[in-house]
Amino acid sequence: MTGQLGDPLVLARVIGDVIDEFTPSIQMSVLHDNRRVLNGTELRPSSLNSRPRVEIHGADLRTFFTLVMTDPDFPGPSDPYLREHLHWLVTDIPGTTDASFGREVLSYAKPSPTIGIHRYVFILFRQTRRQQAVAPSPTSRDNFNTRDYAAWNDLGLPVAAMYFIAQRETFARRR
Repeated sequence: MTGQLGDPLVLARVIGDVIDEFTPSIQMSVLHDNRRVLNGTELRPSSLNSRPRVEIHGADLRTFFTLVMTDPDFPGPSDPYLREHLHWLVTDIPGTTDASFGREVLSYAKPSPTIGIHRYVFILFRQTRRQQAVAPSPTSRDNFNTRDYAAWNDLGLPVAAMYFIAQRETFARRR
């Protein structure tokens, strides 16, 4: 079960700010520009222009998943009054594939932090059936709530989660 002392999701307050404690049951890997992303990896926003490859391992094609990517630190970590900012929402992803095989409900929006260090969180939910996670489609990317979305769509607790961090790049950092 996540939530144990030393768990990177607990240390980074992903558990608490975004999701509740859960037991990971599926392996999910995230690749940006063919580089594997691990919990807490720092990425430069200039390298995040294209959507990442999110692969789901350990399930079969008859099992479907919903992927949520949010920024719980929007617009800034010291006052995240628009928490959570929704960057990407994909449903009906067949097991053993990646997010490109799912139904993109909300297209990928590249991270663009303006102040402070932001956490970007990927949360994976198992659907009980195809086309389960359909409503409500968010009308705004701001003030999204992963817990409420999961409850509304009867998704239960996550089966996998991970995060990376990014901060605003100065001209000198881009070199």
